Amino acid sequence: MLYHLLAPLGKSYLLFNLFTYISFRAAGATVTALFCAFAVGPAVIRRLRERKVGQVIRAEGPASHQGKRGTPTMGGVIILFSTIIPTLLWAPLTNRFVIVAILATLWTGAIGFVDDYLKIVQGKSRGLVARWKLVGQVGFGVALGLYLLLFPVVPTDTIPAAATTVPFFKYVLMWFAPWLYVVFVTGVVTGFSNAVNLTDGLDGLATGLTVIAAGAFALFAYIFGRVDATNYLQFYYLPGAGELTVFCAALMGASLGFLWFNSHPAEVFMGDTGSLAIGGALGTVGILLKAEFLLVIIGGVFVVEAVSVILQVGVYRWFLRSRGREYADAHRVFRMAPIHHHFEKQGWAESAVVTRFWILGILCALVALATLKLR
Repeated sequence: MLYHLLAPLGKSYLLFNLFTYISFRAAGATVTALFCAFAVGPAVIRRLRERKVGQVIRAEGPASHQGKRGTPTMGGVIILFSTIIPTLLWAPLTNRFVIVAILATLWTGAIGFVDDYLKIVQGKSRGLVARWKLVGQVGFGVALGLYLLLFPVVPTDTIPAAATTVPFFKYVLMWFAPWLYVVFVTGVVTGFSNAVNLTDGLDGLATGLTVIAAGAFALFAYIFGRVDATNYLQFYYLPGAGELTVFCAALMGASLGFLWFNSHPAEVFMGDTGSLAIGGALGTVGILLKAEFLLVIIGGVFVVEAVSVILQVGVYRWFLRSRGREYADAHRVFRMAPIHHHFEKQGWAESAVVTRFWILGILCALVALATLKLR
């Protein structure tokens, strides 16, 4: 909105020429998102407490978590508000990269909101039945895949619609059959959305990792959207992709603002409202930038968290069928999944797990950034 109102004035007034620069608008989106979170956070938390929208804690989890019972959840609405509003203010609303990213965030956030509402407000312990939650995620993934095939946001003479880039290689693409590309996109969106959801189990863990991942993607979007940078680094130039820098910067600022309330001891949890929205947003950004494999590197901690659950459940069910419950219980891969709970069971303090996982998240982002030159 500000871009459309003020950027045209740059022709007459030099000061407003700043609004034509993505770097300036990304900084503005970050600061705006941060202040939005600070502004609405206390009111949202107060309202959630009044309505007794409190977190349900699993009995089998770490004993230290029982003190968190009743902490307000569904705080993801703070992240949603503080990401969408600054993006609408600072990004051009005609840019399809931005529009698709916003829709992805709202759609996956809505799925999480319904799940939280049914589980906590309506008292239905299972929330939104898993298969219906999956239907919503898969439905969006299929729609996104088909849209990108039929109406590519990246010019097809630059990168074919059903293709993606490969890290560590110059101008190397991985090609898909059209139907397989739709499956691939669906898997990325659904998988990453659930990966962030599984990671959100400790105060500030998923929030801090989101700050790191969104910041890394903001830099990649800025580079991929510049002709000079892509020519120098020998990357594919993606016209218009630079505006995703503003969206990623807003997500980073919103997460930083939410971390103010979500750091240990947390005043509020994001719930599925926030975690599914963040996963859907990051997954969609990776797809739009043709950087799905970079997404796996940048979000390495999220991926490991999801894999730990898959391993735990898969191995347990295998032993349960083949050797019985007693053997399966005695031979779990982890003491508890997701893996952050395993380290808590090992005696690590919650704050230590969170800090160390943040460090790993930073390391993953640095490895991803290294792919700009290591090719």
